[in-house]
Amino acid sequence: MNLNNLTSFVAEPSSAKNILANDVEIIGTLKFDNELIFDGKLDGEIISEGVLTLGKNAQVKGEVKTKAVTVHGTVHGNISVTERCELKASSQLNGDLKAMRIVIEEGATFVGKSEVTSAKAPATSSRAVTPTTESSRSKTAEVSA
Repeated sequence: MNLNNLTSFVAEPSSAKNILANDVEIIGTLKFDNELIFDGKLDGEIISEGVLTLGKNAQVKGEVKTKAVTVHGTVHGNISVTERCELKASSQLNGDLKAMRIVIEEGATFVGKSEVTSAKAPATSSRAVTPTTESSRSKTAEVSA
């Protein structure tokens, strides 16, 4: 393959997926903007507002903080995402998990605590609804049903 023609295969940088293969080893912090497929070894942390996919060979020792993550490999550390975390059947997570949506496939190994966060609501609506109000509504629904 002629490397001079390589640019013809590369998409626009803002929509490109970054790929780090299984022969990559990183010690430190890995940061990216859009989307990353990581299949190597990392001792440190991954920080991004983008979407992360950890391949079957991926071995991460440290924190993962991204917008969304799909795990096929192994993570020894906490995962904190603002949207969705998906643990595939081949994945192993030893650490805590915090996400708005969590999907765990049968066969995945997860040792830790999970916390499902909610979408941030405006402060006025969260003050208007209290546990007492919710209980009252539930009781009314039970009586009328």
